[in-house]
Amino acid sequence: MSTMLPAAKRKAMPGPVGAILPDGRRRHFQHGPIDLVLAAFGPAAEVAAFYEQAWARFRTVLGELVGELAALRMDVSDVPAVRGSTARRMAAACAPHRDGFVTPMAAVAGAVADEVLAAGTAGRRLDRAYVNNGGDIALHLAPDARFRTGMVALAGVPEAAGVAGIGSADGIGGIATSGWRGRSLSFGIADSVTVLAASAAEADVAATLIANAVSVDSPAVTRCPARDLDPDSDLGDRPVTVDVGALGAAEIKAALAAGRAAAQSMAVRGLIAAASLFLCGSTAVVAKKPAEISRNTGDPAQIPESRAEAA
Repeated sequence: MSTMLPAAKRKAMPGPVGAILPDGRRRHFQHGPIDLVLAAFGPAAEVAAFYEQAWARFRTVLGELVGELAALRMDVSDVPAVRGSTARRMAAACAPHRDGFVTPMAAVAGAVADEVLAAGTAGRRLDRAYVNNGGDIALHLAPDARFRTGMVALAGVPEAAGVAGIGSADGIGGIATSGWRGRSLSFGIADSVTVLAASAAEADVAATLIANAVSVDSPAVTRCPARDLDPDSDLGDRPVTVDVGALGAAEIKAALAAGRAAAQSMAVRGLIAAASLFLCGSTAVVAKKPAEISRNTGDPAQIPESRAEAA
């Protein structure tokens, strides 16, 4: 998800802020456009250490990214070697998609979540932990642990659209969602696309590109140059979606088919584990295992509540 990072020339912003959320368990870290919710489960001392380590790493992430922003806004095929570990995660996640246009910024939210989670879990003994960066989630699961998260279609009125269930043996370390109504700009018209992958950065770029692929030529779709909405956008003058009117059934079917083809290609290449695409009340699902994504929220039997944690 390409969120807007501050240009280095802009006035310095307030420093990082951390807080304990009202439930007394989760933490909220915020610095400029980066807004994280974290949770960890396990022995109290291990959980406390997780939060301390995550906070120490979080405080430096934004400054490092701003220092390499010019390179991170380039097409991944042209990006020079980047220094920071978060920037390297971004570039590595986007590299398999270099055949089309994509910049490392497509993976920034997921990469930040991965980076903070890795710092927090280093040397720790935890049952579960996650870092949620605006809906892009980096996930740690001990053996036999499970995680469940709801999916929301970002239509005019957001609605529950399904459940993603993940076990420690599934090889899934990241969940990400993208769409034209979200925080980032999109070439496509998907209300939302949710992807499960090995890391949050990989899920992030995949969700972005699949959401871009959910598209159709229609007079109901309004687009404008990305630069008109954000002068600093890495997308430049490429047209991004600003409104989607009433679509016909054939248009919805064609757009979802295009997105599903992109998701299937990524799944065959081993880049994602599953994807769920939502458009105007219709859904398309690509999954290696049927239990990974349920099309509705009424199937809790697949995921034992005693081992599940909703993000």
